[in-house]
Amino acid sequence: MGDMVGELLRAIGDVMGAHGPAISSAKSYAPADYSIHFFLQIAVILLVCRAVGWLAHRFLGQPQVVGEMIAGVVLGPSLFGLFFPEWQAVLFPKETRNVLYVGAQFGVGLYMFLVGTTLRLDHFQSKAKSAAGVSAAGIAAPFLFAALITPFLIDIPGLFADGLGQGSATLFLGACIALTAFPMLARIINERGLANTSLGTLSLTAGAFDDAVSWCVLAIVLATFGGGPGIALLAIGGGLSFALFMLLVGRRLLVPLGEAVAARGEMTHGVLAVVLMLYAMAAFFMDAVGIHAVFGGFLLGVCMPRGLLTEEIKRKIEPLTVVLLLPMFFTYSGLNTQLTTVNSLSLLAVALGILLVSIAAKFGACWLAARLAGEDNRTAMGIGALMNARGLMELIIINIGLQKGIIGPTLFAIMVLMAIVTTVMAGPLFEFVYGRRAREAGELGRLGTEGPDEDAPPREPVRT
Repeated sequence: MGDMVGELLRAIGDVMGAHGPAISSAKSYAPADYSIHFFLQIAVILLVCRAVGWLAHRFLGQPQVVGEMIAGVVLGPSLFGLFFPEWQAVLFPKETRNVLYVGAQFGVGLYMFLVGTTLRLDHFQSKAKSAAGVSAAGIAAPFLFAALITPFLIDIPGLFADGLGQGSATLFLGACIALTAFPMLARIINERGLANTSLGTLSLTAGAFDDAVSWCVLAIVLATFGGGPGIALLAIGGGLSFALFMLLVGRRLLVPLGEAVAARGEMTHGVLAVVLMLYAMAAFFMDAVGIHAVFGGFLLGVCMPRGLLTEEIKRKIEPLTVVLLLPMFFTYSGLNTQLTTVNSLSLLAVALGILLVSIAAKFGACWLAARLAGEDNRTAMGIGALMNARGLMELIIINIGLQKGIIGPTLFAIMVLMAIVTTVMAGPLFEFVYGRRAREAGELGRLGTEGPDEDAPPREPVRT
């Protein structure tokens, strides 16, 4: 009897281990091992993301999205892995992270597809001058500041890779500073009730263009760092070609899809399958050319015919996307974040300097550009506050830089700190400079009135 109990306890203890064929002295992961870990990971991710999101909203006034970003870091090596390394290694073994990565990319791309369906092109057309000015300033100023500070950073050990030229270092740092947290910005705009306003559309459009330019610059850096010029040509040429095709041709090709749904009065499973297939192909193309899947999803959403089709898409897709898939994206990024490498006063000073430069280059430049374009000071300040958030798009680009050997772990950690601080400050800063007065004037609804679907993209009235 004692032997059976012992065998049972050993079997229970071995549940989270590898059960595949032996390779050298260790076993590999069998297909069932991936599913065992995946289901437990999802349960923990949902629990932590909802709990931290609630705490962030309840005590810090932050939207759910910021809580989920913090939750991702909490589950990573900076906190959970720091205090409970064995437990974290059991829950998130390296062998299973590729599965989590695929789910994360699918989720964030699908969310941006939903956000694209809410974009008001009429607002953008009426604010084209402001959007162009804000976007240009949000690109030019970061690269100018990067050119000024890179000579002081290039020789500090652990920041940039040995042998990286000053030009490439400047381009990479400028791309990192120029980034706006596109998915994060979209969720903040949605949760603050701004998606159907000219300010929200202007900020989202300018942020999308700034991010696209940053990804193209990253492709150039990769090309100069050994990737070859074909990478840069494919990214820039492929991205521009896809965007032009979708805006000039794709919108017309999708019109019959919207008409079919309107004629039937609902979206059938067959039409839903077509929509998801189109999303997958758009995400695939943008990923394949070296930009990012989120831009493929967003462009497809922008081109979707408005009306019952988009209403049905949001009704059937958005709950699972915002509740289940997006937290996977935040967690995967958090698993690659190690903040303990910033461990000296000199490095803290470097981190503070990069943070201040990043705020001045994005918030300050976008505010000034909006003012010069004719926006009132309150609106310009609100735009600057939103554009200043970096979020997890920053984590994506610096992860690429780390994996490709462009930057070291220390600069990676510093840029993570910058991303977290600028994202956390985005909501309170926006409320201080714009949101509070707008709500008092009745221009925006009160915070906290969104109800159980506060994470979701806003509903757009059906147009007949």
